[in-house]
Amino acid sequence: MSSPSKRRDMDVMKLMMSDYSVETINDGISEFNVEFHGPKESLYEGGVWKVRVELPDAYPYKSPSIGFLNKIFHPNVDELSGSVCLDVINQSWSPMFGICPFTELKGRDVEWIILCLYADLLNVFEVFLPQLLLYPNPSDPLNGDAASLMMKDKEQYEQKVKEYCERYAKKEHIVNAPTDESDEELSDEDFSDGRSDSDDDVAGHADP
Repeated sequence: MSSPSKRRDMDVMKLMMSDYSVETINDGISEFNVEFHGPKESLYEGGVWKVRVELPDAYPYKSPSIGFLNKIFHPNVDELSGSVCLDVINQSWSPMFGICPFTELKGRDVEWIILCLYADLLNVFEVFLPQLLLYPNPSDPLNGDAASLMMKDKEQYEQKVKEYCERYAKKEHIVNAPTDESDEELSDEDFSDGRSDSDDDVAGHADP
């Protein structure tokens, strides 16, 4: 098996060579922003977000931290910090293969399975985030208001999701989204606020 540093370099390089727009921070590869489009046939279709990815020193044995830089209304995303609920990530993260929802393999075609097993960080944007937006889990919320609204008034919930997409998730919004470590909303403390007690972390859609 390759060393953690080589694995990190390889995974980031694969992501940068994909169709996603990747912006490194401070010329390093431990932190970077990725342009992410909402999955088709979801409430978030048409929305575009700048997503911050932070790779811990123990990567790939510890999963990445993920946060939305522009606002999104979702039960499993903290509205203030943008951090993603990490319990979902930890359940599917594998040091060997990255995000791989093995329960989803049944009935999938060979191409999908290969992507799942070997895409590494790509799975964050190809599998994890699309599934998160398509299938929110209100029983394990980071945004209590969104979770409550989803369970009590689905029509109003869907309307608010679309409203957030219009107000905060257009191309001009990601241009103006914060990008450096000094940004208050995305400090390390903010990311840790969204983490599970296990302290282990992470899971898209390329440009249409």
